[in-house]
Amino acid sequence: MALVTVKPTRIDTAIANEIAHHTSSELEHAAQAMTWGADEHILVALAAAGWLYTHLRHPQQRRVADHVLVVSLVTAVLPHVLKSVFDQTRPDRLTVSGHWRGVPVSGRARDAFPSGHAVHMGALASAAGLLPPAPRNLVRSFAVALSLTRLALLAHWASDVVAGFTLGIVVERLFRPLTLAKSRPRRRDASEGQP
Repeated sequence: MALVTVKPTRIDTAIANEIAHHTSSELEHAAQAMTWGADEHILVALAAAGWLYTHLRHPQQRRVADHVLVVSLVTAVLPHVLKSVFDQTRPDRLTVSGHWRGVPVSGRARDAFPSGHAVHMGALASAAGLLPPAPRNLVRSFAVALSLTRLALLAHWASDVVAGFTLGIVVERLFRPLTLAKSRPRRRDASEGQP
């Protein structure tokens, strides 16, 4: 039993009801396929492969690879820790009409808060700030779209997704000074510079 029970807001309930009444099995299948792009196992595997590749082929980018790997690992673990503290029933457990229209059953029934997929995508969207404008905007759009699949599947309430996305941003920003900090060049002693 978790320590805190989280209740959905009226807005959460209204959004979930609209989705349940207007979805289709085609939309649900598409959202199920897309949501894999934000799965922790896939993201950690990609981060580890990128880390290895960068360390072997592009040593000048090691700090960025270290940062992405550390943030990926933290955002993979953190939602599980939080789900052990917070209990919230997933919206897909509270709909009948949604299941008639193709809404699948996802995850553990009381693990709605926060959305782990959204935590990963929030961190990705934040880390995209390290990229030039065009790829940055593409990555951020991709992260938001993948986060929204959790709403379409009724796996999470809107507030779970917003909280998860925000948490991912916070995690990424908190780790930047630790993983991306440049080592300071040693100051030369005044006597070293004199003949």
